[in-house]
Amino acid sequence: MNPKTYVPLVCIFFCTACGNQYHKAQAADVQTCADTISTFVLPAIPDILTEPEARAAYLVEHYWDHTNFADTNYIHHPDIVEQAWVNYIDLMKLVPYPAAASSLKNTFNDKGKHKKCYLYLMELAEKYLYDPNSPMRNEELYIPVLEAAMAAQVLDDSEKIRPSNRLKLALKNRQGTPATDFSYTLASGKQGTLHALDAPYVLLYINNPGCHACEETLNELRNNTLIAQMVANGQMKVLCLYPDEDLNEWKKYQNAFPAEWINAYDAHQTLTKQQLYDLKAIPTLYLLGKDKTVLLKDASVPQITQYLRGK
Repeated sequence: MNPKTYVPLVCIFFCTACGNQYHKAQAADVQTCADTISTFVLPAIPDILTEPEARAAYLVEHYWDHTNFADTNYIHHPDIVEQAWVNYIDLMKLVPYPAAASSLKNTFNDKGKHKKCYLYLMELAEKYLYDPNSPMRNEELYIPVLEAAMAAQVLDDSEKIRPSNRLKLALKNRQGTPATDFSYTLASGKQGTLHALDAPYVLLYINNPGCHACEETLNELRNNTLIAQMVANGQMKVLCLYPDEDLNEWKKYQNAFPAEWINAYDAHQTLTKQQLYDLKAIPTLYLLGKDKTVLLKDASVPQITQYLRGK
């Protein structure tokens, strides 16, 4: 997936009062652009706000002030609205999570929104925050969108089924919460549990070794010198878990995994049948702390490496 190229907005927060004239001119242009929807109008940041953090917070809170989602013409201008959405999500990096979550909930407040526009916004949120192939994927930002959708009167019960199911999975094994325990089985038949693993860090790698993406991730993990060092020093244990039922397929790849790792399978497919973990995409990586608190959920190898280097 190639999301829209966002126009950097960080410079907005460093503008002087003189620079604000540009945004005032944009705001004044609302009337002339309202019919054609030829551009997206940013809110004018008050001159009194000079600190970058305050300017970012104001822009995130008021980002859609000049967008009338009661007008279905907006869904016919994806080149404008989708680009604005990408910029909006990128701005979330500059504000604390509570401010980002509040802004998203307000954005998905259905008051005054046409149903077609609301559904279009939901599609954008799914495309950029939920789709496994999106480089902007962020489940923590998707959660307030789902919560708002569940409260939206513009959606009927059938249209809330998907958001409801996704919200239940998103809230499982959330970052900062204890990871759900489960049993695993080794090739020898010996069993163990996730919570019984004793190490400062546990890297849970849920995979199907025959898939192309799993092979790529496995190569990344095997070639990661930091992870190898931490495993050798006893600072980390890597638990590779095969969640499916075709053990013959799993056994084909026994030699592909380092001997220092724990290579196991889910004998009763508990993870999938009981939906203990959100497996919308395989492979899935979780980084857990000593007490099995989720430090990173559904993360990439570079994200895990960056986190570990920062500690």
